[in-house]
Amino acid sequence: MARVKEDFRTLTGPQKAAIFMLALGEDHSAKLFEMMDDEEIRELSQTMANLGTVNAAIIERLFVEFADQLSSSGSLIGSYDSTERLLMKTLPGDRVSQIMEEIRGPAGRTMWDKLGNVNEAVLANYFKNEYPQTVAVVLSKIRPDHAARVLSVLPENFAMEVIMRMLRMEAVQKDVLDHVEKTLRTEFMTNLARTSRRDSHEMMADIFNNLDRSAENRFMTALEERNRESAERIKQLMFTFDDLIRVDATGIQTLLRQVEKDQLAMSLKGASDEVKDLFFANMSERAGKMMREDMEAMGAVRLRDVDEAQAAIVAVAKQLAESGEIAISGTGEEDELVY
Repeated sequence: MARVKEDFRTLTGPQKAAIFMLALGEDHSAKLFEMMDDEEIRELSQTMANLGTVNAAIIERLFVEFADQLSSSGSLIGSYDSTERLLMKTLPGDRVSQIMEEIRGPAGRTMWDKLGNVNEAVLANYFKNEYPQTVAVVLSKIRPDHAARVLSVLPENFAMEVIMRMLRMEAVQKDVLDHVEKTLRTEFMTNLARTSRRDSHEMMADIFNNLDRSAENRFMTALEERNRESAERIKQLMFTFDDLIRVDATGIQTLLRQVEKDQLAMSLKGASDEVKDLFFANMSERAGKMMREDMEAMGAVRLRDVDEAQAAIVAVAKQLAESGEIAISGTGEEDELVY
């Protein structure tokens, strides 16, 4: 059997960790193993199996070093930054990024904060296979507006069962909440993280939508030279201000009620004649006249300001499309886009 070198200074990090785990005993080591992923457990187990006999002086020196490091600053401070720095020393960068993203979550630090950022349709699809009482507990913990949206897309009979349980629900015991939270974390959030990876072309289309016009043209031209197929696919997925021509009259009128007049005037300064005509055709004669006067009064405007105004209005249009308040059609009869 292999024997660890007598010189403490020759020990590697994994060897120190392996000695430490063996010295802690089964109960304490088991708790630490529960916090590790499979790869870490495999690496540490392999090192432990190959340690051989460890000199008692080395074990003592190891614990002294650990105690010195722990007490050197007078206290131990845990933070996202310190955790990330520690992980970077032992794990690949992409793995560290994944772990830190899971720790921080989409937004907020608690499970309930994270659920508040999950689309209501996704949540409802998961909840319809759960007990109404479980769903009632969850909906009582997330924001009321988000809970309302989830209820509205659940099957009506099931939603009523949930509502009745919420009405009769008393204070939820901590162990019940802990169990629900643990289940959501392991069965739902983990699966969601695995399945929510977006198509790379969709991601790039969103990024290109947020570039200013000169940068967009520059990058798109360069991409066309390298990969014309990808460039064309991104173009098809992009939704620009000029694409508002695909919104019907009722949709444009809905959009007009949601946007700031000054912002619209700025955006129309750089719009095509076709898009301008579409907006003016859906305004009253008086409103259209006032809008034209506002545009003339602006004089020359910066292209950057026009791009920002157009991007803001496109964002509103997408939100309205996602909520079903307006429809955005494609180039053919069967090409209607659903957001």
